[in-house]
Amino acid sequence: MADTFAAIPDRDLFKASEVCEIASVQPYVLRSWELEFPSLGTARSAGAPRVYRRADVERVLRIKGLVFVEGLTLAGARRRLEDEEPAASEGSSSPAVEAETRQKLDAVKQELRALLNLLGDAPQPRQQGAWPPAAQPTLLEFDVDANRSGGKASGNGRSAGGKRKPSRNP
Repeated sequence: MADTFAAIPDRDLFKASEVCEIASVQPYVLRSWELEFPSLGTARSAGAPRVYRRADVERVLRIKGLVFVEGLTLAGARRRLEDEEPAASEGSSSPAVEAETRQKLDAVKQELRALLNLLGDAPQPRQQGAWPPAAQPTLLEFDVDANRSGGKASGNGRSAGGKRKPSRNP
């Protein structure tokens, strides 16, 4: 059986090689676990080596125990860890949002409500398809536009611009 209990040095950050040594796994195993568990490990920049937090090292050891001792697949280990994490976060007694932040949010909420009340007093634009339908233009409004373009079209083969239409017969 694999040894899943290891002494973790009292530090905040670890290099990938140190994590492999602590967990007794090969680097390719650690990299495959990073693909399956995206929150595992952090890179400081594009060219910098991967850096792991203490919580990441503990999680690597937990994954190792689930895979090698309990015989779970990586997908099964991921599901098990997801099930365990909400239970751990629900038990925390620290408030999700600090009191100062809560006060700022309440102030913003009051200001937004005041703006909404101001907008509520303004006339509302009509939405397309709203009932009753908006008034349609009358026939007279259409006639005014036709009179400006030169009146009615006559049956003499000429368009309103005065040009003769070409005939089809030779």
